[in-house]
Amino acid sequence: MSAEKKAKKMPSNKNTLTIETIADKLQEAKESIAQVVVGQAEVVESVLISMMCDGHILLEGAPGLAKTLLVRALGKVFDLQFNRVQFTPDLMPSDITGVSIYQPNEGNFKFTEGPIFTNLLLADEINRAPPKTQAAMLESMQEKQVSIEGRAYQLPLPFLVLATQNPIEQEGTYPLPEAQVDRFMFKILVDYPSESEEIEIIKRFTSGVDAYDLLVTLTPVISGSELLEIQRIVREKITISDELMAYMVRLTATTRQSEEVTLGASPRASLWLAIASKAHALLNGRNYVNPSDIQRVARDIFRHRITVSPEWQFEGIDSDAIITRVLRNVDIPSL
Repeated sequence: MSAEKKAKKMPSNKNTLTIETIADKLQEAKESIAQVVVGQAEVVESVLISMMCDGHILLEGAPGLAKTLLVRALGKVFDLQFNRVQFTPDLMPSDITGVSIYQPNEGNFKFTEGPIFTNLLLADEINRAPPKTQAAMLESMQEKQVSIEGRAYQLPLPFLVLATQNPIEQEGTYPLPEAQVDRFMFKILVDYPSESEEIEIIKRFTSGVDAYDLLVTLTPVISGSELLEIQRIVREKITISDELMAYMVRLTATTRQSEEVTLGASPRASLWLAIASKAHALLNGRNYVNPSDIQRVARDIFRHRITVSPEWQFEGIDSDAIITRVLRNVDIPSL
């Protein structure tokens, strides 16, 4: 194998996508996912926004909230190559990235690709693996490549990591390294279903309808090449006014100015805030960003980038409380 593999890109999309057709396709994707995942509409929307931005996603919630099912449904709806890695305390970095194996007949080493060589990687319960294994994914998430023994192997495009995480308070979990947490565009909290949604889940289960069997019935709505085109349109065709750019920067800067915060959001948060607000506008059929787009995505972007000092955590202050105050206190520009 050559020292450098070329990226396995999806074939280019021959059909011209417009703002209207993209919005329609994304709405159809939402409806398809809803056939399998009961409720969680806001979570599904956030995941779609992140995929439109070529951003990795961290899903946090208690076991049994359909996080894994949601990611599997995404793989079907977007027609992407899908791999799943169950993170465990004994998982080694090479179990994810791959390993070079000596070939005695040929007298050389041959690289065997790990499960990370895919379009959509589900890192299930990522915080159950030790930091060394978690850190093995840093290069892949940032540079879309894997380096083994001095050789760089390009990952297929699109390449997205959707990691699930149980609350850190649970036994047998490890906190993610700060450098890796920052690689995730969104940290999305998956909450318990409403009463009516839980009743619907019970009805399906007791009537013999298995959610994973329903995955087989899903048909692709958006192809991998279309997703790449959507990611390009988000960046190049959706506009943001200078006033709103300044508003985003003020939001980010204000997260660093609270006495309760030991670490505020970095400029990377402002970058993601701009791209995510563009994606939300596109999702709603617009080619321009308004303040509501920014406010909708700010919480998922800031949540994992704000560190509250321990003494204030004991007082019940968390990053979401800081974000709520920031969104309330920073003046919204009048357009």
